[in-house]
Amino acid sequence: MRGEIKDSPQIFCMFRLDEKIREDHPLREIKRTCDALLKSMTVTFERMYSATGRPSIPPEVLLKSQLLIALYSVRSDRLFCEKLDYDFLFRWFLDMDGDEESFDHSTFSKNRERLLEHEVAEKFFERVVGHAREKNLLSDDHFTVDGTLIESLASLKSFRRKDGSDRPPEDGGRNPTVNFHGEKRTNETHASTTDPESRLYRKSSGTTAKLCFIGNALMENRNGLCVGFRLDRADGKAERRGAKSLIRRVIRKGLEPETLAGDKNYHTKDFVVFCREKGIRPHVALHSKWKIPGLDGRTTRHKGYEISQRKRKLIEQKFGWAKTIGGLFKSRFFGKAKTEFWALMALSAYNLLRIRNLTPTPA
Repeated sequence: MRGEIKDSPQIFCMFRLDEKIREDHPLREIKRTCDALLKSMTVTFERMYSATGRPSIPPEVLLKSQLLIALYSVRSDRLFCEKLDYDFLFRWFLDMDGDEESFDHSTFSKNRERLLEHEVAEKFFERVVGHAREKNLLSDDHFTVDGTLIESLASLKSFRRKDGSDRPPEDGGRNPTVNFHGEKRTNETHASTTDPESRLYRKSSGTTAKLCFIGNALMENRNGLCVGFRLDRADGKAERRGAKSLIRRVIRKGLEPETLAGDKNYHTKDFVVFCREKGIRPHVALHSKWKIPGLDGRTTRHKGYEISQRKRKLIEQKFGWAKTIGGLFKSRFFGKAKTEFWALMALSAYNLLRIRNLTPTPA
């Protein structure tokens, strides 16, 4: 039987938002975990705000909003606040009432500096990793490291000479035509006027050079969870420099890595020597024509090397998810600090989703 459209839909409704979310929804377990982790950060949040004045939007709400933006591929803070007006799922996740007024998108911009100053994203990421360790989901012995390019928000037109001797634009307007063909542009003589921390870099010969950063991630090999991340300036040594820093950080926490997998970019003498000095077996991919002391058949003949080479490909899944779903393909902000903040929140969202999928659902 054909249904009929109501001429006067019901205006007043009474229901609980929790009743509108199905019991097996993935966000239920993620919300429980987030609430517990954010509660453990109360001391940090109290240091961020004064005891007097007008109450602001709770930092817990802002962080959980960033997770929703990453999980649901919301392209901007403005669009998220617009969706918050009618999306009951988002309101339930943020513990907001159905008739509560949504906050303005400028709230994110006004509070982002405060969150950066107190390193809130790093602390939340570390708590997510600690939660996975409590559930026995992490390997403390075998790791993989890799780097990926993250494009800057700055345009190539902003990459100008440091001495100001650029060619004048061919026309005027807000988006002038700039002809830089045939001009040699390098990071020594040029810099971006909108994002000076980004650098012109290309991944390999034959590819386009772009203004970007390099994100370095450390993954444990058991379940492929990300346990460390840092953002570096883009140059030929950034991946190895970032990998060394991440390994030192893991060792300071009391862990003793046994193996470290990586691609051919890590098959260098200085990196192999670094691993050997730390008591780590370098399970990196080999260049067929390079012979490096400390990495030969005595290491590559074992079954563990083959397993590490197979496992290391899981780190590409994290980068793929973070770029296609989490919106990390191109930075949403100018500057290294804000880009790293967003990358940590996107990888935290990935870890939370991965932990939820790895944890058996209670009956």
